[in-house]
Amino acid sequence: MPQALDETQQRKSAPGAVLRTFARLKPGVDVRQAIAALQPWFELAVSGAPPEFRKEIHLSVRNLRERQTSDARLASWILLGSVFAVLLVAYANVANLLLARATVRERELAVRAALGASRARLAQQSLTESLLLGVLGGAAGCGLAAILIRVFVSIAPEGIPRLQQAGLDVRVGVFTMLVALASAMVFGVAPALYRPSAEIMMGKEQMSARRGGYLRQILVVAEIAISIVLLASAGPLLRSLWKLQNAPTGMETENVLTEQISLGSHNYKEAAQQFAFFTGLEARLKRLPGVTALAVSDSIPPSGQMRSTILAAVEVAGRPALAEGTGGPVGWRAVTPDYFSALAIPIIEGRTFRQEDRLPTEDPIILGETLARKLFSGESAVGKQVRLFKTPGPWRTVVGVAANVKNDGLQTNGDPEFYLPWKNDPLINLHAGYVIVRTRMNPMSVASWMRSETGALDATLPVTIETMTQRVGKLAERPRFNAMLLCLFAGIAVLLAAVGIYGVIGFLVLERTREIGVRLALGATPQSILKMVLSSVARCTIGGAMLGLLGAWFCTRLLESLLFEARAHDPVIFALAIFSLVAVALCAAWIPARRAMRVDPMIALRYE
Repeated sequence: MPQALDETQQRKSAPGAVLRTFARLKPGVDVRQAIAALQPWFELAVSGAPPEFRKEIHLSVRNLRERQTSDARLASWILLGSVFAVLLVAYANVANLLLARATVRERELAVRAALGASRARLAQQSLTESLLLGVLGGAAGCGLAAILIRVFVSIAPEGIPRLQQAGLDVRVGVFTMLVALASAMVFGVAPALYRPSAEIMMGKEQMSARRGGYLRQILVVAEIAISIVLLASAGPLLRSLWKLQNAPTGMETENVLTEQISLGSHNYKEAAQQFAFFTGLEARLKRLPGVTALAVSDSIPPSGQMRSTILAAVEVAGRPALAEGTGGPVGWRAVTPDYFSALAIPIIEGRTFRQEDRLPTEDPIILGETLARKLFSGESAVGKQVRLFKTPGPWRTVVGVAANVKNDGLQTNGDPEFYLPWKNDPLINLHAGYVIVRTRMNPMSVASWMRSETGALDATLPVTIETMTQRVGKLAERPRFNAMLLCLFAGIAVLLAAVGIYGVIGFLVLERTREIGVRLALGATPQSILKMVLSSVARCTIGGAMLGLLGAWFCTRLLESLLFEARAHDPVIFALAIFSLVAVALCAAWIPARRAMRVDPMIALRYE
């Protein structure tokens, strides 16, 4: 609809609407140039603003993409980095497997070379085999990714920009196949480019195997380091999510239903019409079975949609006005008397509203704890007189002080606020309201009755009913989604690292079967063999843990803006990440180590 601005109305502090300006920049003009061009006009506008606002207004220009994605960009980059970290672990595993496979086939390649096969022919054979693996692996990965993307999009919270557009297209498919083929080519062809010597056909392959063993151990160290970085990054997010989900909201949300009703502007233009509708609905819903408390409000926490004024507009009887500035925003809402009992918000001083407070002759007010502390520091607020909005309106008597409630999300502290009784008053002119019901029955059964009673009054009104637990739970959906994905990546990395360690140690045992047999024949105990095998794992694990700890220290700093009451550099989380990787590494090495303990010396000595 066309925007019609009434300057007189806009300059009033109570009904002033928030305006947002959008503009398309001329070709060749960037944001910095736009700010410079707007600065003179901004200074002119500020000079006409009320004095208390002049030092607190700032010019802000940003592009539309930044406005859309600013809160999701950092999380997206962190998740993308996690994907590449998992890719590196997978690369290391592929390299380990193909290097081990090449080591086993060195004698075969030496025989082929002795029979006349050129280096190009050996590389062609290795390339064909590795490319076949790459194509099959890439195709399987794309198929699995298509399924997982649908799962993640379906469980993702609302509000993540462009998430519904996420999917596999030609670019993603080509990129995935190129990655798969590149890894196959690099790790598959490289061993074939090394021309086997004739000595390998005579069984002198130990130096070659040992040389490849060092490279495999380096790859395992890299896998462990990357896995620790991911685990140490997922830990603070999990702790932050736990803190967020258990953060006190200042109210009890169990067994509470909320009904949002939009009145529109056609049939309910006047405050008296709105008041009559909600009064009639309130009377109807109170008759429902199982309802223990029912209230009506123009807004409910923790939506952040309450109306607001400034602290400078709240005048205290007998005290001077705020000397300088606005004092910051002060939220307020209009509520019926049972609002505080319906949400179980404690009244820490004085009383709650009564039905007689809704009479036109009564002007009570209830202050939030933070606002009472700002206005009456060290004194009792009950019985004091305040006047609102710097108008010649009535002086209102403070009848109570309510505990702080989180009105702007779970991550904020209790902001200054006050409550007015919902009555037939032009000040409480609104086109939407909330009904709050506390019940002893199944909330879903009560929800259907609430919808039916609302439809009986006006079937054309749009209604949204949900539990208070659902409303509060939505605030943790985005952090929960980010933490879930990062934990998934960390789990995959740990699993791949375990597979890599198992493969390397298993190959090491197979490679050293003859040596282990000689040691056992010369009197070595199975326990000493176990210690020998596990010591190599310990060296790789310690090296990877030290590198991973260093990487985690730098990487977790990126998470600080995503955390709630959790430290990015938490020694406990770092220690748990290292302990988890060490435990996984030892478990992965235990099976091949036990196999080494059971080597029969006679069989090992007769080997070839």
